[in-house]
Amino acid sequence: MTHGPEKSDPATVGMKPVNKPGRTGAESVDRRAGAEENASGARAGRTLSRANASPGLERVRQRARQDKKAKFTALLHHVDIDVLRKSFLALRRKAAPGVDGVTWLDYEQDLEARLVDLHARVHRGAYRAKPSRRRFIPKEDGCQRPLGVAALEDKIVQRAVVELLNAVYETDFLGFSYGFRPGRSQHDALDALAFGITRTKVSFIVDADVRSFFDSVSHAWLVRFIEHRIGDPRIIRLIRKWLTAGVMDDGVWMATAEGTPQGSVISPALANIYLHYCFDLWAHAWRRRHARGSVVLVRYADDSVAGFEHKDDAERFLVDLRQRLGRFGLSLHPEKTRLIEFGRFAAARRAKRNDGKPETFNFLGFTHICGRNRKGGFLLRRITRRDRLRARVKAIKEELRRRMHDPIPEQGRWLGQVVRGYFAYHAVPTNDSRLQEFLQLVTRLWRRTLLRRGQKDVTSWGRMTTLARAYLPWIEALHPWPQERFAARHPRWEPGA
Repeated sequence: MTHGPEKSDPATVGMKPVNKPGRTGAESVDRRAGAEENASGARAGRTLSRANASPGLERVRQRARQDKKAKFTALLHHVDIDVLRKSFLALRRKAAPGVDGVTWLDYEQDLEARLVDLHARVHRGAYRAKPSRRRFIPKEDGCQRPLGVAALEDKIVQRAVVELLNAVYETDFLGFSYGFRPGRSQHDALDALAFGITRTKVSFIVDADVRSFFDSVSHAWLVRFIEHRIGDPRIIRLIRKWLTAGVMDDGVWMATAEGTPQGSVISPALANIYLHYCFDLWAHAWRRRHARGSVVLVRYADDSVAGFEHKDDAERFLVDLRQRLGRFGLSLHPEKTRLIEFGRFAAARRAKRNDGKPETFNFLGFTHICGRNRKGGFLLRRITRRDRLRARVKAIKEELRRRMHDPIPEQGRWLGQVVRGYFAYHAVPTNDSRLQEFLQLVTRLWRRTLLRRGQKDVTSWGRMTTLARAYLPWIEALHPWPQERFAARHPRWEPGA
């Protein structure tokens, strides 16, 4: 999250470029969002760690940082057997297999020989990408979200290529981009947004939702964007293979003329590159050139929120954003994209006009609400989205039905893990009411499950309270206030940056 005009740090080049320089990949960002902090974070999820990166990748990272116009013409040699092995070990052991039916445990048998063969095929151009296996998962609105499950070898090579892309592009990505980046989490994006709303003159929010982003990505534009920085034709060829491999749905192969399979290892990195060029750079330049007041920008993958001091800035930004995305084959969802009055002064202004309470908006699983603290001052309240809560409770209900006849201690230990996992994300300040609601619903479902085990089971609420206290966690805020964590992570943050 950044706001207001920013000054770019001059790029320093300490050596003669080895690769031919190409078009500029991005502009510099403020110091708090520098690549030194972004790429070295400890919360890199399941990406290969920076500490385990090869010296060659570290040189690529340094060169990319020093020369923003450098075009890397020789990268594939960094995908060696050691990198492929680390990529394999970083994969989920119990992940669903792709169209080839090969699981992680299957591939682990005779692993070294398999990796040597895979490495040889990749480097001599004989590697062939397999189609993704189509799966559907339910969305909160009742629709089905398509996911693509890649074959295991595709996952291995994709993860290795993601490390290459991260080494180059992490120095280019802007500070308000948070999605699927090493050292950056959803809570970092939530903290940045909360900090911007509470500490700047935000009075209007543009909640932008890109319609079917992963299904609408233009292959031509994506390759064109990548070629700004990647000049190795072998890497480009690999990416083209994954984009055009198609999908298998009930045994029927379907071509993919556009889009990137949502759920594949490579998709988040490609999405960030695509949105970096078609949204981030444009939005950053727009606020510097056209905005009259303060502007706050936060993007997590294809979800973005922009805060504005003036309504006319927000209206012009929304009109220009539609035109900008349209140039690259994207569009905003007409029903989910909104401009609302929101911020420290929204409640008072709306009260004068008799317009009722300020509207709310959703971001990364939380509903954001204009509230008041005990002293009557502005307080940004963030509570779990009710549709997400209901979806989670429904999933627990179905699993409890399957575990109905398990011993009570086993049920309790499983439920305790589920609730602790839920709290690990949702236990933020101001969300106690939704956490209490979730805990009560889970306890009620557990009691109902026990009552259905037999006619003689008469579990009372007293007994249920004892079981809940024994196995389920207490309600407490596991995350600090956003401004505290944001200031701790970015101590050099400058209000005028």
